[in-house]
Parts: sequence; C-alpha cells; structure tokens
Amino acid sequence: MRASTRLRSIAVTAVLALFIAGPASAERIKDLAQVAGVRGNALVGYGLVVGLDGSGDRTSQTQFTVQSLKTMLDQLGVTLPPGVNPQLKNVAAVAIHAELPPYAKPGQSIDVTVSSIGNAGSLRGGSLLMAPLKGADGQVYAIAQGSLMVSGFGASGRDGSRISVNAPNGGRIPNGATVERAVAGGASASDTITLNLHEFDFTTASRIVTAVNNAFGPGLARAVDGVTIEIAAPGNDRIGFLAQLEALDISPGASAAKVIVNARTGTVVMGGHVSVAPAAVSHGSLTVSIMESAQISQPAPFGNGVTAVVPQSTIEISEEGNRMFLLEGKSLQAIVNAVNAVGAAPGDIVAILEALKRVGALRAELEVI
Repeated sequence: MRASTRLRSIAVTAVLALFIAGPASAERIKDLAQVAGVRGNALVGYGLVVGLDGSGDRTSQTQFTVQSLKTMLDQLGVTLPPGVNPQLKNVAAVAIHAELPPYAKPGQSIDVTVSSIGNAGSLRGGSLLMAPLKGADGQVYAIAQGSLMVSGFGASGRDGSRISVNAPNGGRIPNGATVERAVAGGASASDTITLNLHEFDFTTASRIVTAVNNAFGPGLARAVDGVTIEIAAPGNDRIGFLAQLEALDISPGASAAKVIVNARTGTVVMGGHVSVAPAAVSHGSLTVSIMESAQISQPAPFGNGVTAVVPQSTIEISEEGNRMFLLEGKSLQAIVNAVNAVGAAPGDIVAILEALKRVGALRAELEVI
C-alpha cells in the first residue's frame, strides 16, 4: 500500500478557481436592496410521519416517538392500556421548518421541509400528519400535512452493510402547509420608505440616491449611511411608486479588492481589482512517500513462538528543485498568466498568496474561510 502526501498548507487535490470580473453593469435597485420591513419569517414545528416501509424510528431507543404517538391517539379517542409501549417500525418523529413569505395571507400554501430527528433510516413513502408550525413568538402561523417527496435513497443488507444516496431521512412537501395567521407589520406606512442595501457600499448608496432624485425629483432620497437610504414617498400611489423605484437601473460600486481562500478545499477566488506589486517568488515542495508492507515472522522449529504478521514501513523524502519567478500584475489576467506559467498547484498558490500579503506586495484583502 503506497500513500503520498505533500507538506503544503492544504491538499494538492484541491481545485483552484479564479474568477475574472469585468466592469460593473447596470442592475436594478430590486436586486441590490430591499424595502425595510418586507421580510420572511421562519416557522418550525414537530410532527409524526407515518406509512413508512419498516424504516421508521426504533421506538425502544426513541421514547419521544412513542410518547407523541400515545398523545395523538389519546386526542383521537384511542386510549392504550397503561404500561403498553407500541413497537412500531413505520412511524418517525420529525422536525418541520418553513419560511412564511412577507404579506402571506390565511389560506395560502407554502412549502415545508421535513427532517428526521430520531433514528429512522428513510422517510421515503411517508406522510406527515397534521402539525402546527410556530413562529418565534410561539404563535401558530401555519398547519402542515401531506405526502413527502424524498430525493435520497438507501438500502441495507442483513450483514449490516448499507449504502445511501443523498439523504433519505429528509424530504419536502410542496405546498404542504396552509397559512392560518398573517404576520403583522411589513413596510412602514409612514411618509418615508427605507431601502437597505444587501451589501455595505458608500458608492452604491450614493448612486441610488442620485438615480432616485433624477427620476422622481430632487431632494426625495438621502443616504443615511452605506446601507440605509431614506426616500420621501408620495401619499397617493405608494405601491406604484415602489414598483417604479425597484425597476430603476444603476451601476453598483466596484467591490473591494479581495482574495478568498478556502483552507479545506484549496479553492482560491480573486476579485477583479486584485493586483500584485513586483515580487520575486521561490517556492519548493517536499514530497513524503510511505510504503507499507507486511513481513511474516516465523518461529524456529519446535519453538514456543507463534507465527505473526509484522508491519514494515519504508519512508522516503525528496525535495523538488526550487524555481524563482517574477510575479507582477496590475490586472487579474496578468496574475493568472504568471501562475499558469509556472504550473503552481493549489497548495503552492495559497502559500504564495500568504507570503505576498505579509511582505506587502498583495494589493488586496486576504480572507481565509
């Protein structure tokens, strides 16, 4: 058995991603900001999925499933004798979550996601029984029920072997919940409409103010900070004004120069404004090879020893020749060309970027995630 590893900051098998950003194009205000107060609300609930083909919770280990089943049966007029615990295989306890869209009204349907919280092997073929969905205030805002759609698949054998594709212990119910209560609030009814940018940027906020004032009249909009913009709304047709406001096109400000490094996968993403001051780089790699083999230890004739298998390891270390190259670029394309010319691996690139940042040659923010 042979295993090779390179002593770099991350695995060599990682993938390098370089995104070359072009000039910013016009985007709608609708895609850059949202009206303050217009937001969804998270809902969560607990319920039982029934009708499983023997893949439900093992009730001897998930007592809460048995307790929930008893409570449900008692509410339906079925009382089990004291001390009787059903040993079922077609019932699973699940957590349910959904998002209540803004301005959702009673009677509308929303999608729900159902996930097993016990030891059920699969929820395929199951049906969720009526379960309330509550908001952060503890009030019931929707009722969920329906048949699950499970994309995962799992199979197991009698010897304990098991294979699973995706996650069969979770699924969705399209339009599986009915809204029972509307959320109070939403966009403010005052004379001012507040826009909140999705990303902090003074340039974008200033350009939105200019576009709004040019389209609807001077002095209507003002920027409070790099995120918040206040607009004086007309009193006659507020909805029509918001529709025209969202459709305005502006050119957002260019993002800051940044390099994102994923230390787990070795992915490197560079923004379009990244540049590198002149720097000479020399980076070598150390290769460690480990050879594993088995050696049979045989005792002497008429001895009291036993035959044993003794593992034997052979370790080799080799260092590749270092090459120094000049790394300089005022554009992302120049940096990409320099990296491709030397054939640097992802681990090498991460180490080079970290060194360039420390020496002050990398004109960008380096963020490791």
